[in-house]
Amino acid sequence: MSYSVGQVAGFAGVTVRTLHHYDEIGLLSPGGRSHAGHRRYDDADLDRLQQILFYRELGFPLDEVAALLDDPNADPQAHLRRQHELLTARITRLKEMAAAVERAMEARKMGIDLTPEEKFEVFGDFDPDQYQEEVEERWGGTDAYAESQRRSASYTKEDWLRIQRESDEITRRFVALMEAGAAADSEEAMDVAEEHRRWISRNHYECTYEIHTCLGEMYVADERFTHNIDKAKPGLAVYERQAILANAARQA
Repeated sequence: MSYSVGQVAGFAGVTVRTLHHYDEIGLLSPGGRSHAGHRRYDDADLDRLQQILFYRELGFPLDEVAALLDDPNADPQAHLRRQHELLTARITRLKEMAAAVERAMEARKMGIDLTPEEKFEVFGDFDPDQYQEEVEERWGGTDAYAESQRRSASYTKEDWLRIQRESDEITRRFVALMEAGAAADSEEAMDVAEEHRRWISRNHYECTYEIHTCLGEMYVADERFTHNIDKAKPGLAVYERQAILANAARQA
């Protein structure tokens, strides 16, 4: 079975020009030619193209891709192991970036006073300042906003890192309960919700049960919060909201 350059371009989602270029530089030469001299690709060529596109997606330059694929000591299993390692590393990095986005949204809501270098270290590539105008419009006139601004003005980078570690631990506990099948209104889930409320009060502003329930509603009403919370586990935003509401009812 062989395929024309147009068919292969369609299969792989690349241009015919790209395939011509790969042939010209010796990265992917078709296994045959038609009677008219046109390129014909076989299954082995498609397998090699798949490998090329994988490494290109991860940012490898073409000369390095060629060196990897033409290594006489590498077998297909070795390529799979290498790809698995690279994908795992990328997934880890993407999760870190997603967590940085969530931290930035939360921190900007409360106000931060870090140098540009410290912001980069705490939040990574994400710029939390883009939310400043919206934060001031939504909460600028509240006592909670004023208190959070006063507290955060004295926080150092180490303070923010500690606060984030505590937040991550609360998230971890919520996720563990979800995975264990615990109901959102169980004693264990309500206890974690209470710790979340106290975490806010310790670090940002006095979080009453009324304020806490409003936050819980916002976690599911604002798709940005839902999206970022659910990065830890799909459905987590709804679970946290239910636990927060149940905890508030328990204290009433």
